[in-house]
Amino acid sequence: MGAPEDTSTGDHGETDRGDSRSAGCCPLYHEAVELVGRRWTGAILRVLMDGSLRFSEIAAAVPELSDRLLSERMKELERRGMVERRVISGPPLRVEYSLSKMGRELEPALSELERWANRWLGERRTSARV
Repeated sequence: MGAPEDTSTGDHGETDRGDSRSAGCCPLYHEAVELVGRRWTGAILRVLMDGSLRFSEIAAAVPELSDRLLSERMKELERRGMVERRVISGPPLRVEYSLSKMGRELEPALSELERWANRWLGERRTSARV
């Protein structure tokens, strides 16, 4: 008998079973989904895809979001490197938020999720009203 065949495919604990399915959920994928899927985070990232905004503009674009929770999410997104905070001096002092390079690289995935939601979730809302 020979040595067991090494089926590892990389650093993420996935195994190759001869098909495209992985043995489990990649921890980095799980972390990314949890981060973007946190309450209101996806909505914040979506409105920032349109360009730099002040705190009050983000709050107006996502009206159900409390200022306290928006502040928490903005601090988290800035700490994680997904959002950049820029202080603009002069009267009045202003703060603008924009997506960092890391955040902008999420745009294709978020746009695709938006298309999926419009197609599948939008249909359900329309058919539920009929």
